[in-house]
Amino acid sequence: MSEAIRLVKRDELHKLLNLYKYLHEDDPDVTGNNELEGLWTGICADPNIYYIVADVEGKLVSTCTMAIIKNLTRNLRPYGLIENVVTHPDYREKGLGTKVLKEAVEIANKNNCYKVMLMTGSTKEETLKFYEKVGFERGKKTGFLISL
Repeated sequence: MSEAIRLVKRDELHKLLNLYKYLHEDDPDVTGNNELEGLWTGICADPNIYYIVADVEGKLVSTCTMAIIKNLTRNLRPYGLIENVVTHPDYREKGLGTKVLKEAVEIANKNNCYKVMLMTGSTKEETLKFYEKVGFERGKKTGFLISL
């Protein structure tokens, strides 16, 4: 099995969207949305947004998004925010999600971030242990959310 952990390519939008079907199965299909291409162009041009993927023989099977947020505290050091972590069900338990997250943390480190944050909506113990295995600490901070 040939695998690569890398940044998503501009022409892989539809592969990425196919993978996102396993993240929020009830999300609407946006492939026909007129705003999609313009939004994707803007995302690809933003130097502070990284889409990390696991590519197995040309198929995107795991991903997360890393946003680097500029900051006026902590000696002007930015922080990282990870979102949209998902691995295709057929490729779970193979270490690919771990590799994708570790690459995201490495990107934050290269950008001199003082911390990386990640929230999960999952309460499954195996999911929480997965994040801890990568180095995230449970209970270190308290998260709050307003869904809009």
